Amino acid sequence: MVVLAFVSCQSDDDGYTNIPVELEVPAHFPEVTYNLAHNPLTKNGIELGRKLFYEGAVSSTGTVSCGTCHEQKYAFTHHGHTFSHGVNDLEGTRNTPPVQNMAFLENFAWDGATGHLDLFPVIPITTEVEMDETLENVIAKLKNKPDYKALFAAAFEDGEVNSENFLLALSQFMVTMISADAKYDKYINNQVQLTEIEQQGLVLFEQKCASCHATALFSDGSFKNNGLQPNTKLNDLGRSVVTGFAEDNYKFKVPSLRNIAVTAPYMHDGRFGSLEAVLAFYDSGVVDSQTLDPLLRSGERLGIATTAEERVAIIAFLNTLTDNTFLTDERFSEK
Repeated sequence: MVVLAFVSCQSDDDGYTNIPVELEVPAHFPEVTYNLAHNPLTKNGIELGRKLFYEGAVSSTGTVSCGTCHEQKYAFTHHGHTFSHGVNDLEGTRNTPPVQNMAFLENFAWDGATGHLDLFPVIPITTEVEMDETLENVIAKLKNKPDYKALFAAAFEDGEVNSENFLLALSQFMVTMISADAKYDKYINNQVQLTEIEQQGLVLFEQKCASCHATALFSDGSFKNNGLQPNTKLNDLGRSVVTGFAEDNYKFKVPSLRNIAVTAPYMHDGRFGSLEAVLAFYDSGVVDSQTLDPLLRSGERLGIATTAEERVAIIAFLNTLTDNTFLTDERFSEK
């Protein structure tokens, strides 16, 4: 369980008051990568960030918020949508990734388009098929909304309704969105036991999957070509769109498997509707290419060999990664 501790109050001569918040990191998690010293968590900052996360004014139509495509009960993904849907129901080109454990990540988006959480929201806000807006217009609209002047003044010492504070508040909220209370976490903490089939699945997972889906985040954060047949209509080159290197063609970020049971469809283009289909793909559907990850090549065989029985056990284990506390936590919900 993650606890946000309100530790003290501070104020200045202008009457600004706020309550610093201490982020308590689960013992089995990696180090926080987000620079908390640059953007210290505060009660008012987090609350402002939550309000902005569900604010439709960040889009050109005033109807699409971050929360539109990032729904809490689905680990903040757009469940059931192959691609994200933005303003005027325009369709994007990639499946919506979850928003969870962002404080521990080094790159964001399927292609790692940004390495800083503070900049991440700029991408969907300015993308034509998502929010189709500019930060300048967003701030202008917020200034005209009656509540925001007081909310920004309460959250930041300079009290300014500006793009810097807007992005910092969103980051404060997202940093607190830690998922670490699944059955697997209780097992790690010796609070519960796994069933026989879940234990079998864990052993198989460690043998066949954990090289990429590593650490308590269940992702090593790297970019890999996992052998998907490229979508000829989209021709999404993945990581190489960012780096410009052909050696990064068709490489996408290794996704976290936390809450994977509720985040269908799967892959960067949402091509698989079930975990069964994903594991079947790795067993017999991997396509060779120049940038295919070496881990998916064993002699002349491609992919990760599994039997039908093994796939059932692996999925049983993956179901232990569902964190119902996170999926229902009122601190992350729209109010």
